[in-house]
Amino acid sequence: MNIPAIPQSRYLSCEGREIHFMDWAPAAVDQPPACPVVVAWHGLARTGRDMDALAAHLAGQGYRVICPDTIGRGLSQWSPLPETEYCLAFYARLAAALADQLGLARFHWVGTSMGGAIGMVCAGGALQGRIERLVINDIGPQPNPVAIDRIRSYAGSPAAFDTVSELEQYFRTVYKPYGFLTDAQWRLLTESSMRRLPNGRVTPHYDPAMVMQFTHHPADYDLWDDFERITAPVLCLRGADSDLLLPETAEAMRYRGPRALVVTIAGCGHAPALNVPDQLELVGRFLTGR
Repeated sequence: MNIPAIPQSRYLSCEGREIHFMDWAPAAVDQPPACPVVVAWHGLARTGRDMDALAAHLAGQGYRVICPDTIGRGLSQWSPLPETEYCLAFYARLAAALADQLGLARFHWVGTSMGGAIGMVCAGGALQGRIERLVINDIGPQPNPVAIDRIRSYAGSPAAFDTVSELEQYFRTVYKPYGFLTDAQWRLLTESSMRRLPNGRVTPHYDPAMVMQFTHHPADYDLWDDFERITAPVLCLRGADSDLLLPETAEAMRYRGPRALVVTIAGCGHAPALNVPDQLELVGRFLTGR
């Protein structure tokens, strides 16, 4: 099956905040009501457009794929209450509200980094029993604090540049651990996650205050309790050179809670971009139970 996808840019009010998402649906005229759904959630300082390649692949296999921008990122509203709303608990509430409004009774979840953490919180909590299969991309219930500090160092003070080309070169450097991206994919990553400042310079498209999560919610990513409550099958992808998901944590995930299937992705650090055939097919096979 290879059904062309028709992505739509949509907005909904969730928990009183406007959330933007890309809604990728198969183009079949007589799409069945039971079309399987995947929620694909991006990483900390990124946007839902990072999931374009995965969404196009899965939509081509007959899935409807929902790719939200987290509050404070991309085209979603920035929080007026950053101290309390930039945290996993609120992100999970947004996810549940979005699923409810879209009428998603049961669905799969694919989450990169922070998106995987939100998935763990949801699958072990408010959306337990509704998330059928969970893919966690390069994050675990106990991230390496050294890597968290590294991410905070650039995310909390986003760089600004005179030109889009300079911003693209910055992204190519910062996100080199993503692995292979084509020139066109680097350009899309840049253009879909930038905004222009009042002085005309360009910068990554997120609210710098989102790093308040780490000062106001210092234990936010201690997720073993959430992980232990998950009943859905779990696939954990780990970049071979990842500094965020340590090998010993990934190994422990094999034997605790849902006993995750752990697969190491060669040629990547934090985090695999989910944009090349091997990675796309791996996710697709897991979602079908193969």
